[in-house]
Amino acid sequence: MYKINHIKNSKNNQNYLLIEDSFKISRAKIYLNQGASLQELFLNSHELIKDLCPLTYDKTYASSILFPFANRVKDGTYRFKAKTYHFDINQKEENNALHGLVYNKTFVVSNQETSDEFASVTLLYREENESQGFPYTYTIQLEYILTPNMIELNIEITNTDSKTFPFTLGWHPYFLSSDLSKSSLIFDCNKKTVLDERNITKEISYIEPIGSIEIKEQTFDDCYVLNSNEVAFLTPEYILKLTSTEEDSFLQIYTPLHKNTIAIEPTTGVSDSFNNGIGLKTLQPNETYRIGWNLKIDNN
Repeated sequence: MYKINHIKNSKNNQNYLLIEDSFKISRAKIYLNQGASLQELFLNSHELIKDLCPLTYDKTYASSILFPFANRVKDGTYRFKAKTYHFDINQKEENNALHGLVYNKTFVVSNQETSDEFASVTLLYREENESQGFPYTYTIQLEYILTPNMIELNIEITNTDSKTFPFTLGWHPYFLSSDLSKSSLIFDCNKKTVLDERNITKEISYIEPIGSIEIKEQTFDDCYVLNSNEVAFLTPEYILKLTSTEEDSFLQIYTPLHKNTIAIEPTTGVSDSFNNGIGLKTLQPNETYRIGWNLKIDNN
């Protein structure tokens, strides 16, 4: 039987949900006050996601939901419908706006369900204030569904404003491997972004078709244009498959300064999409955008 415990400790700034089954086969920890980010994940008794200490959340954005933009906006500035807007610069070293506006928001639980086979929680953030950089109101709803070998994240973005707004969406999870150098990624791709020195997309270029990448001793901070909606992460202990309901999608791969850890980030756009338009979507008043990401594990 699955259980959902809500832990609050104001002294330690803790406000999270702990979801687990009776046999400790699967477990998820979701921090409501850190953008409802998934900070711990076990599937089939394998640890896939854990705290990146000593790296801190405000530096890693670990497992954060990236909205209304994924990655970066150059100088925090963009134009939409003949008007110029300015996001706050939260990446000082590159003078960019980074990873959207909801990564540090507090979500509330709107629904939860448990059974012998699964647990699900629905979390909601409602933005009612128009900011200088994004003068629109919206709601973002996240549904996490946990089973012994799978976690599914379904997202709904609803425009509650009277004006159309632009957006991209992403997810920023970091995954563990017992030996990252002996791990690999499998995905179908023949295009990737070309970045400048500030990690801003200059163009999309054709590359030799990729079927798989052996990580070995390589480091990554790259964005690929996917030809399919499935990515596999092969480690010495498990195989993880990431699938998306979005056909037109991108994959950001990043290796942090944390041993045997890699970020595998599905996104709907690239860096500076608000200016280059690559992957940029718009949402009409009262319209809802939906996407689902599924993580499923197999033992090697």
